Amino acid sequence: MTTVYTESEERYGYDFIAGDFLPEGQDEYYLRDRQLDGMYRSRGGRGQEHFRHLEPGEIDALVKNRNISARWDDVFVTSRFDPRYIRDSLFAGRVRIGACAGGTLRYHDYTVPCGITRSRIISCDIGDHCAVHDCAYISHYIIGDGVILSSINEMDTTNHSKFGEGVIKDGEEEAVRVWIEPVNESGGRGVLPFAGMVCADAYLWVTRRDDTELMAAFKRITQNSVDSRRGYYGEIGHGVIIKHCKTLKDVRVGGCAYIKGANKLKNITIKSDEREPTQIGEGVELVNGIIGYGCHVFYGSKAVRFVLGDNCGLKYGARLIHSILGDNSTVSCCEVLNNLVFPAHEQHHNNSFLIASMVMGQSNMAAGSTVGSNHNSRGNDGEIIAGRGFWSGLSSSLKHNSRFASFTMIAKGNYPFELDIPLPFCLLTNNSENALRVLMPAYWWMYNLYALERNTWKVRARDKRAFAGQHFEADYLAPDTAAEIIAALSWLEERRGSIDDDDKLYAPPGVLEHSGLPVIVVKARRGMAAYRDMLTYYAVKTLVDYFFERNDFDFEGFSLAHDESVSFNWENLGGQLVPHGKAEALREAVRSGEMSSWEAVHAEYRRLLSEYPLDKALNALAVLRLLRGGVSITGADWEAFLDEAACIRRYLEEQVYAAKNKDHTDPFRNITYNSAAERDAVLGKLEDNPLLSHVREEGKLFAKRIAAALSTQPPATT
Repeated sequence: MTTVYTESEERYGYDFIAGDFLPEGQDEYYLRDRQLDGMYRSRGGRGQEHFRHLEPGEIDALVKNRNISARWDDVFVTSRFDPRYIRDSLFAGRVRIGACAGGTLRYHDYTVPCGITRSRIISCDIGDHCAVHDCAYISHYIIGDGVILSSINEMDTTNHSKFGEGVIKDGEEEAVRVWIEPVNESGGRGVLPFAGMVCADAYLWVTRRDDTELMAAFKRITQNSVDSRRGYYGEIGHGVIIKHCKTLKDVRVGGCAYIKGANKLKNITIKSDEREPTQIGEGVELVNGIIGYGCHVFYGSKAVRFVLGDNCGLKYGARLIHSILGDNSTVSCCEVLNNLVFPAHEQHHNNSFLIASMVMGQSNMAAGSTVGSNHNSRGNDGEIIAGRGFWSGLSSSLKHNSRFASFTMIAKGNYPFELDIPLPFCLLTNNSENALRVLMPAYWWMYNLYALERNTWKVRARDKRAFAGQHFEADYLAPDTAAEIIAALSWLEERRGSIDDDDKLYAPPGVLEHSGLPVIVVKARRGMAAYRDMLTYYAVKTLVDYFFERNDFDFEGFSLAHDESVSFNWENLGGQLVPHGKAEALREAVRSGEMSSWEAVHAEYRRLLSEYPLDKALNALAVLRLLRGGVSITGADWEAFLDEAACIRRYLEEQVYAAKNKDHTDPFRNITYNSAAERDAVLGKLEDNPLLSHVREEGKLFAKRIAAALSTQPPATT
């Protein structure tokens, strides 16, 4: 490609839409004018009619200030315009400048004068009281009020801009459409990003790939979600600060965003507003993606073909490629390629990587954890699926294809074979003596309840979204994990006769691991008992919470009113739990065209969320019936379950305290401190621990609700 020289200055900045792409009877600004009106009228402001031509004296003053334009008659200003604040700049095409009459703009300690200096402005709208300084090239942007643009090398928009969405514009070939390839590096699960995408959308799309009608429907509604006409301008929202950046091309920026020192932003939508401002820092390079509200992308991070959910962090040189990262997640110093990761994921270490997986949220990747790029086929087409609460421990290496139940903890070690672990809340370890894998069911419940309770607590505490685009379940005991516990109990019951006197079960080769070696399941009977306690506690707590919210503790009336044929099959739609039948109905509505937009799909998520409390309560009732052998629950049974759940709650609180107390009483934990007072100064006093306080308060509330359920009367206080 070579540069093209033309002698004409008159057409510089014009013909943004030309030829067949310009509708008959329209000028090249017809979409731009509509965008401008929308930006201002959405907050009660002015539209394009607010502008006027320059007066002869103003043109003379602009020229005297060393400003240049081939067509001053196409530069428009407002009544509050003072040419003294426009200096050493070039204007081409139609340019409209809002109020410009002195004053300064300040962001923290950074203060600049309003006005335009040493900049080249090509066919742009600039809002009221903006500061544009040392910008070598700004082309085809609508810029809001109170914006600071300083020291930018290149900032332009093409007439076929998509702003990160997986669509094509009129006249474009299918080959230019931008796909994201999560879960599988081979590209067999590709999805098209769009500005409102949440993990549930991606989950529905990456699964059921054999359903060609459903796949076609998702592609169709994505393409139809935007206007395919050429000619949309880039937008910089009100109150945005962009300084010391190299290249911004086809970028749409929401209000109050702060962008400093970025190397390259190309084909991007950055969602931001006053409540949830997004920040992008030094050395960042972002290409072909969507960035959610309230995100922080700093310190040399790179992302290509991606969706970043709301309130996410991408920091310290992290690489995010062909991946979708759910809300409230943080990725630092690491490599994340070809993944669909549900909300509340944490990965902070520069020697960990996650490749070709679907991780269903509330997850953590420790240092040295390598999940991916260890394929067992002739190509890079492996996958790893992990349920909620997945925790890949220090220096653990996994092989494709593998699957893990919720809250599986992987201990340090190399796992050389594919794994299929159906037992939730388990600990998987390597036995170095005999090279056998060792699995402990219900490990978290029996030995690490502090960490389990902390997981739920921190997920809620770290949810800083001002507006939750999608609700996700944070409780570790919920319909999805209840179903896994039920399946795990069935799996263990089938093998009860093989459990030896040491409470061990040897799963034969090829069952849990794709090798010629058995897997040792330790504490099998204890794990079964723990699973039953977990089911009892989940079911009772869910029901008493449901009754409390409705101020009605009539268990027998509730039980008689509802059918006993409740399915335990649920789906995790991006963190939102939905009964399988309702998820299937949603798919059918998309497939048939009944839901013909992503807005309609998202409305269905909200409707399903409104039904979730009852669905969850019915699931809990079904769990109690299952625990009773499949028979109806009598009033006496209910009272027995309430008493049992109260005892389990006391056990939970005791174990949470005991686990944390080890940090204060273990002699080796104390060897680096001169005294208990110094230890408490560093670690904090045990009685002041916020999680322990939270667990105690939750326990008091649960006890009140249990008492109310026993008396069938609502508690006097909460």
